Amino acid sequence: MDREWNDNQPIYRQLRDRMVAMILDGVLKEGDPLPSVRTVAAEYRVNPLTVLKGYQELVDEQLVESRRGRGMYVNVGARDMLLRGERQKFLAEEWPRVAATIRRLGLKAEELLNGGADNERAPDAASRDAAFKKASEEEPKS
Repeated sequence: MDREWNDNQPIYRQLRDRMVAMILDGVLKEGDPLPSVRTVAAEYRVNPLTVLKGYQELVDEQLVESRRGRGMYVNVGARDMLLRGERQKFLAEEWPRVAATIRRLGLKAEELLNGGADNERAPDAASRDAAFKKASEEEPKS
């Protein structure tokens, strides 16, 4: 996890977001324990109550469960729930801005899929494409 804090958002919220990212990225899987409050507090030099507040948000969202005396564990289905929520958030909040920029710049789907390299291919990219095509044609067919 990144050790830098953003001044625009409370640290407990940033800790919560980092745990969410770890779940989405598959670093923390269903049934895995979250790092202990004490470990996170010591590692990031923050108050344990700050860590606990961030973790409590995850409990409130039913992404993790607290097991008395044992710690916090990722709930079954947490990743799927997060994916649904993050996708909805992206489509509602970020995609309209992205789509507007795409329209404004007159970009085409092919350009986006090729990373913008569609119209301005470098000679080395064209030769790589030709080499890849030739290699794939020479592969033995099963």
